[in-house]
Amino acid sequence: MCNLYSNTTAQEAMRRLFDVSLELDRLGNAQPLPAIWPKYEAPVVRLDAEGRREMVMMHWGFLTPKTSAKTGKPLAPDAWNNARDDKRGSGLWRASFQSRRCLIPGSSFREAKGRAPATDFWFALAGEEERPPFAFAGLWRQGQPGIDGEAGQWTTHTMMTTEANDLVRPVHPTRMPVILAPEDYETWLTGTAEEAAALLRPYPAEGMRIVREGIGMTSDLRS
Repeated sequence: MCNLYSNTTAQEAMRRLFDVSLELDRLGNAQPLPAIWPKYEAPVVRLDAEGRREMVMMHWGFLTPKTSAKTGKPLAPDAWNNARDDKRGSGLWRASFQSRRCLIPGSSFREAKGRAPATDFWFALAGEEERPPFAFAGLWRQGQPGIDGEAGQWTTHTMMTTEANDLVRPVHPTRMPVILAPEDYETWLTGTAEEAAALLRPYPAEGMRIVREGIGMTSDLRS
């Protein structure tokens, strides 16, 4: 599962790519993010109450309560940063898949292979640019049921995953994030659940490449 991605696309370029007007850009002065981990904030494109596209910051991962098996005391909540395409109808994801789909701007994502130490592989789209911008298929929700404190009020996003393509499979044999083609952004945001489900498929391997590879590469700093 993907638990680390980057978004180094400039803010103005994100507005152009995702057709977000300046007045609906809620990011403030957004900075490039070469490493986005679960529970950290990152830009997300969603529809506002009037159906307009807006860019906002959200924490990555739907939170669920967790308690100690020994003491019964609360522990740091789990962050569900991935939502499987074949589990979209389950309780945790159902309502968001029906009515709260979003676009997660990205420039690359990391998968690790092996252990002690693992080798990191950063995947990006192929193209003339060093890191062509793209969007992951995402879901979002406001508020985290059962979570106390500030985190209970967070707006969070999670990333849809599907079967791995031929490029990702040698590194992560089973799953990869769903990457949407630009022509599918509107359907993902506004289409029916059935129309959105048809977009949950592996991105073509020939349209991707590995841009960084090595041990301890937990940030996609361009080189």
